Amino acid sequence: MKPTANNLILLNMMFTVPLVISNVVTAKLMYTGVELFGTPVALPGAGVCYAFTFLATDVIGEIWGKREASNAVLFGLFGQILASLLILLTQYLPAVDANMQETYEKLLGQNWVFVTASVVAYFVAQKWDIWIFHKIRVRYVAKHGNTRHRWIWNNVSTMTSQIWDTVIFVGIAFGFGFGWLFQAEMRPVLASMMIGQYVFKMLLAACDTPFFYLLTRNKR
Repeated sequence: MKPTANNLILLNMMFTVPLVISNVVTAKLMYTGVELFGTPVALPGAGVCYAFTFLATDVIGEIWGKREASNAVLFGLFGQILASLLILLTQYLPAVDANMQETYEKLLGQNWVFVTASVVAYFVAQKWDIWIFHKIRVRYVAKHGNTRHRWIWNNVSTMTSQIWDTVIFVGIAFGFGFGWLFQAEMRPVLASMMIGQYVFKMLLAACDTPFFYLLTRNKR
C-alpha cells in the first residue's frame, strides 16, 4: 500500500466503521460450544468487527508512523461518541408507530454501562497497541536495519492490547454493570467470558498477519 492521502483516508474509514458497528452489535452474545469452569463461553457480536480496528492502526503505524496511528484512535473515539449521541437522539424523536419504537429501542437502545465500558476499553487498548507496536519496532529496526520480521510487533501489540480490551470491557460491563463481580456464583461465568473472549481475539489477531504483510509489502 502506497503512503498516499487517499489510502490513509481509506484505512481510517476501515478503522472507524468497524468500531462504530461493534458498539451496535456488542449486546448480542454468541455461544461457542466451549466450556470453561463448567460454564459455556459466550462471545459478544463485536468480536469480529473490532478485530479490524487493530489491523487498521497497525498498518497506519507501519506506513505513516505513530502520530497518524494516534490520530486514527482520536478520530475513532470522536466517531464512537458521535454515533452514540445520534442513536440516542433518534431514539427520543417521536415515532409514527409504537411497535417500531419498541423494536428500535431493543435493537439500538443505548446501554450506557456498555457504552462506558466500550469507550474506556477502546481508549486504553488502542493507546497500548500503538505504544508497544512502535516500541518493539524501533528496537528491532535499530538492531537489524530492516522490518522483515514485522509480524513480531504486529502480533505482540495486538495480542497484548486485547488483554486490556477484554478485561476492562467485560469487567465494567458485566462485572460492575451486571454485578457479577459481587456474586460468587457468577464469578466463574465472568472469568470464562474473559478467557474465552481473549482466546478468540488472539486467534483473530494471528489471522490478520497475512493481511498486515500484504498491505505493508512495500515497506522494507
